[in-house]
Amino acid sequence: MYRLNYVLIFAFMHPLVKLAKQAVESYIQEGKIITPPADLPLEYLQKKAAVFVSLHQNNELRGCIGTYLPTKENIAQEVIANAIAAASEDPRFNPITKEDLPNLKYEVYILEKPQLVKSIDELNPKIFGVIVSGSQSKRLALLLPELEGIDTIEQQLNCVCQKAGIDPTREKLIVQKFRAQEFH
Repeated sequence: MYRLNYVLIFAFMHPLVKLAKQAVESYIQEGKIITPPADLPLEYLQKKAAVFVSLHQNNELRGCIGTYLPTKENIAQEVIANAIAAASEDPRFNPITKEDLPNLKYEVYILEKPQLVKSIDELNPKIFGVIVSGSQSKRLALLLPELEGIDTIEQQLNCVCQKAGIDPTREKLIVQKFRAQEFH
């Protein structure tokens, strides 16, 4: 019964979520980095974009790594690299083990190019993610849009500043916004 449910769920996954899952499972089980399958939709093999991959276990974040600008040849390669990094390099969590694999849920975000924010009135945490950097420090942090518990612009900016280790009362903020397409 478990195998049949797994096959049905896998069959209905978005191709990028399926790719992230395959990348993590291959890396954790065999130590191998997969190549993008040829049957992926062409846009993921031909276009570049920044990508984040989030892993959840028992409805709790278990890893999240990404890029805010593209670093790989295409979206598929960006997904593979960030899925593996989310499973093995997120400093907030222990690396994923073989025993964790059956309980993981995957989310993939394709980020649009960030735009400089001139006024915080341009922000909306339900629509835009944010990237904040300090004008003097080299610190930078990013928050994806539509995060649970982040309902106001103030909450979003406070959270991302805390994540970056930036004190907005001591340093001028450089804020960028972006939209993200989410797949799960």
